Amino acid sequence: MINKIHSLGGYIHEYQKSIANPQAFWAQQGESFFWRKRWENVIDWNFDEPSIKWYVNGKLNITENIFERNLYTHGDQEAIIWEPNNPQDESRVLTYAELFSEVNKFANTLRRLGVGKGDRVAIYMPMVPELAIALLACARIGAIHSVVFAGFSANALQERINDASAKVLLTADGGFRGDKVTPLKQIADEALESCSTIETVVVLKRTNSPIEMIVGRDIWWHKAVDGQSDVCPAEIMDSEDPLFILYTSGSTGKPKGIVHTVGGYMVYSAYTFTNVFQYHAGDVYFCTADIGWITGHSYIVYGPLLTGAKTLMFEGVPTWPDAGRFWDIVNKYQVNQFYTAPTAIRALLAKGNEFLENKKLASLKVLGTVGEPINEEAWHWYHDHVGMSQCPIVDTWWQTETGGIMISPLAGITPTKPSFATLPLPGIQPVIVSNEGKELSGNSVEGNLCIKFPWPGMARTIWGDHERFRTTYFSSYSKMYFTGDGVKRDEDGYYRILGRVDDVINVSGHRLGTAEIENAINEHPLVNESAVVGYPHAIKGQGIYAFVVCGELSTGGEEGIRRSIMQGVTKIIGPIARPDLVQLVPGLPKTRSGKIMRRILRKVAEGDASNLGDISTLLDEDVVDQIIEGALVDVKV
Repeated sequence: MINKIHSLGGYIHEYQKSIANPQAFWAQQGESFFWRKRWENVIDWNFDEPSIKWYVNGKLNITENIFERNLYTHGDQEAIIWEPNNPQDESRVLTYAELFSEVNKFANTLRRLGVGKGDRVAIYMPMVPELAIALLACARIGAIHSVVFAGFSANALQERINDASAKVLLTADGGFRGDKVTPLKQIADEALESCSTIETVVVLKRTNSPIEMIVGRDIWWHKAVDGQSDVCPAEIMDSEDPLFILYTSGSTGKPKGIVHTVGGYMVYSAYTFTNVFQYHAGDVYFCTADIGWITGHSYIVYGPLLTGAKTLMFEGVPTWPDAGRFWDIVNKYQVNQFYTAPTAIRALLAKGNEFLENKKLASLKVLGTVGEPINEEAWHWYHDHVGMSQCPIVDTWWQTETGGIMISPLAGITPTKPSFATLPLPGIQPVIVSNEGKELSGNSVEGNLCIKFPWPGMARTIWGDHERFRTTYFSSYSKMYFTGDGVKRDEDGYYRILGRVDDVINVSGHRLGTAEIENAINEHPLVNESAVVGYPHAIKGQGIYAFVVCGELSTGGEEGIRRSIMQGVTKIIGPIARPDLVQLVPGLPKTRSGKIMRRILRKVAEGDASNLGDISTLLDEDVVDQIIEGALVDVKV
């Protein structure tokens, strides 16, 4: 079994062991799993190329560690509990045995469609059990799944399909989200107009929306699965074979296809789930994330299922049909661990306490947050009103690239402090580095967060572009992984994440590259150029503020062009990237060499233009005055 920590002294002991001898520590965790062939070396690595290999030459299949390893003890236990968007609709429960049967049937379906080991399968689906089944079916046969969040646009879907050269697309006729229906098949059809590698589209019937089915390419999910055997031998994988590709935004326009591999990701997702949430057999665990993001991969699907947990999937949104929906679900299923985003907490806080009144939340034992640092007001509301001052809050810091939680309290073990992620997990060696590359030792320091030793769950490459992987994460500081986040270590040695230091905005816990948004804005026929920055947003954490230089305005005037810019970004990327504020400006603050001084725009967007620092290198200082004068926030001059 995974080595579970039970006390603060136990954490200190395990952490010291993990740093003194990482190979022995991670070998011990790896022994908890079933391997077709045991590894030869625990780790081979260097951060120069970079090259990272865990459990070298080990052979396994991750789904055998979910199913065959658990069936004798957990076969009749709930594996996935699914709560639909509409509370009036019927929920679904799949036991481990039932889930295994469904996964095997769909794995055989994929094989019949010509999908084999190493083929990429793109998935653009709503939050229904078939989405989890699809991931596991791909893993069963060695195909590489690439989930695209079902809120992304046709353009974003097309870009990801093409980059991965996906062979099959799994989608649905539509998806429910609150009182809205997303026309997923229609969006997929638009995307596929510019995709040459997709041979088959498998369509799940969810909303009964009218759609076009293209003969020879499209097939209904239920028809494809009909008659398939529920026995499917698992493909034997090397520990370093890719398990999935998940795209994340970067500081350049093109999304990065982050690659995670089978063996190390398996061990790390299970280890972190067990210890951070202090899951006990029989508990009901509820993560509100979408499987389209890494949190859903690691902490709805793989981490919980590898440990035999009961994992709850939710199709809807926290405020529909009212802002008590989460708490109704907690009561309905007697949820013990609840994991959500600060954005959701702030949105519910803003609705007031009336939606918490008369809700039965006594089953809760652990509360968690993910995606961004949680502010103190939200932390206290969450702790006092949701947890009734009885539940520890695990404020988790990690990334798509890390595969699993890196810095976090262990529930009920680590003393917590509002807005602090607290201490690194065993095996994680964080360092704080100055801009000049000097490691800052001791406490009460602030700088750039780096990791100086690998961990099993870390990404191995960017799909098709290893050089970009190297330059993005390993070129800033010698022999270290650079997270891109600023961090503070306080007098107690606790870590507080300060946010991105590169051109990435964290919107509702989702990282969006400013360049990607700017590229979408610049597609507008009246836009000459643009610059995008983040600004403090009461609900989202960070909002998107766009400074846009236009040619002649259309007959719709400024408001018309603002609306059309927002609509354009929604169409090209998706609603999540739509700017909250669009300011039309006569020009952008540039140096004499033509570089945009983004720190000036950030100050304006934050409502604090009183101290712009040195602006002597600006080509035209008058532009700054005009930007400040037309700012869409209260600028403190």
